[in-house]
Amino acid sequence: MREDGLVPISLPLIQPDALAACCSPLTGGVISDDAAETLARMFKALGDPTRVKLLSMIAAAPEGAACICDMTEPVGLSQPTVSHHMKLLVEAGLATREQRGKWAYYRVAPEVLGSLAAALSPAAD
Repeated sequence: MREDGLVPISLPLIQPDALAACCSPLTGGVISDDAAETLARMFKALGDPTRVKLLSMIAAAPEGAACICDMTEPVGLSQPTVSHHMKLLVEAGLATREQRGKWAYYRVAPEVLGSLAAALSPAAD
């Protein structure tokens, strides 16, 4: 427990080594099986419009973090449903989660989004 009374929770995130494999543009040649799986997991998580909207809301939130309690009304879904969508985004490595009291706060993982953007960029000649 931290001094502020919050209990940090460790969640599995995509490690930088896995991200490095994703940074090569798809147009640069055949990517490894691991890189393909990592990219597919991320794109699958972004394949739902609600999750794209939630990620956008978090990115635009003050201080770069958003509480589940603030995300339910804008998407018109219940708290358990929003929590499920956020769990999928965290598992895909697109967001991070921090427990503050009874509420979970989420942040976008910018290094991962940069890797996705790099993977979609044309290869340099």
